[in-house]
Amino acid sequence: MKRPIIHRAKYMFWDGISSMLAYTILYIYRRVRVEGYELSWSPELIEGAYFMGLFFITIFWITLFLVTGFYRDIYRRSRLKELVFTFNTTVMGSIFIFFALMLDDSISSISDYYRGFLVYFSAQFLISSLAHFLLSTRTHYRIKKGTIKFNTLLIGSNEKAVELYNEIGNRPKAGNHIVGFASVHNNIRFLVEKNLAHLGIHTQLASIITRNNIEEVIIAIESSEHEKLETIINILEDVNVKVKMIPDTYDIISGKVKLHSISSAPLIELNHELVPLWQRVVKRVFDILTSVFMLLLFSPILIFSAIMVKSTSKGPIFYRQKRMGLNGKEFSMIKFRSMYQDAEKHGPKLSSSTDSRITSWGRIMRKYRLDELPQFLNVIFGDMSIVGPRPERLHYVNLIKEKAPHYKHLQKVKPGITSWGMVKFGYAENVDEMVQRLKYDIIYIENMNLFNDFKILIYTVLIVLQGRGK
Repeated sequence: MKRPIIHRAKYMFWDGISSMLAYTILYIYRRVRVEGYELSWSPELIEGAYFMGLFFITIFWITLFLVTGFYRDIYRRSRLKELVFTFNTTVMGSIFIFFALMLDDSISSISDYYRGFLVYFSAQFLISSLAHFLLSTRTHYRIKKGTIKFNTLLIGSNEKAVELYNEIGNRPKAGNHIVGFASVHNNIRFLVEKNLAHLGIHTQLASIITRNNIEEVIIAIESSEHEKLETIINILEDVNVKVKMIPDTYDIISGKVKLHSISSAPLIELNHELVPLWQRVVKRVFDILTSVFMLLLFSPILIFSAIMVKSTSKGPIFYRQKRMGLNGKEFSMIKFRSMYQDAEKHGPKLSSSTDSRITSWGRIMRKYRLDELPQFLNVIFGDMSIVGPRPERLHYVNLIKEKAPHYKHLQKVKPGITSWGMVKFGYAENVDEMVQRLKYDIIYIENMNLFNDFKILIYTVLIVLQGRGK
């Protein structure tokens, strides 16, 4: 979509200008205050290193705002939230610049450090926040004027849907352009009377959204229709739209309803970001560095395991198996072969603690999770993460979905070598146990953060050292 791309480009351009101006102010301050040059337009004031610093500083700030997710959802956030975001990012970036550029200055007093940092932080924050404020103010003005609209679909057709349409449909200043509604039952008279187009039923959501270029969906179903809610949410998981719904009294009391705008209706946003962009970047960097380190650290064990696999049974050392990964994409998971060759010649079959297909060395590897070590290669390739729900084969994914359709929530994140489900439950020996383990992985996904990843890693290490692998 051109609209957000062009708007992000404007933010990035002005962030580049802001970083150049702030760095120039810092550079002149250091040359005059620290190095003793006179404040003049003489060539001596500017060195060649200035232009190199100007280039890298500009790239640094644009990258920092990009990594922290500042350029995402630029149309729907308040100016106050944007100001706080700018302040926090500027503090973080200025501290990095301080240690990278200013800490090696020859100074006469420690207070020069504080002044230098204050000068740079103030310049960067004031200039960038002013640029952000002007851009966001113009955006809010265009939304209120109706120049920028978000195609919105209303799901529901009874009393709640009518009330919501009366509130939002008559408030174009919020940017929502309700193009029509999808009904859950056949009660469509109320909204049809208000000249709102009936676009189909809730089971046709995917095609309705694609056909009408829907950007936002609002679920306004009655309490008596809540049995349809899981179906609706599961369908919306596969489409790229912002999803909101009308809260009930319990949602309001439990604190799920957040006030985003004084002028808008109180709604719960369902498709919230699992983790901030910067955490995803840190997680990916951590995954790569840790995987390389683990492969080097355990290289003697890897070599020994490979020799034992080859010497204790016929067949290849490694076993590649198709598993379902992020967004339902298949990849080849790599493991040390722990079963006899052609163990699944009669079709897919889950293993158990008494499985006769497991080799003698394979049983030892499974107890200490040694067969999982080659999966660090999958992590480096980008198919897996170190911490994430365990990937399953398509055959078992389909069986699980028959009993638990919400399994598809697990495919919102990369699968992992270890997970909260593996820590709390261990290997599953049948589909029912997979469904039981599922609840732990859902809890993990809804509470994803780097701190929880580290906790899971610590528990995993303890399980491996104690040989409690199930």
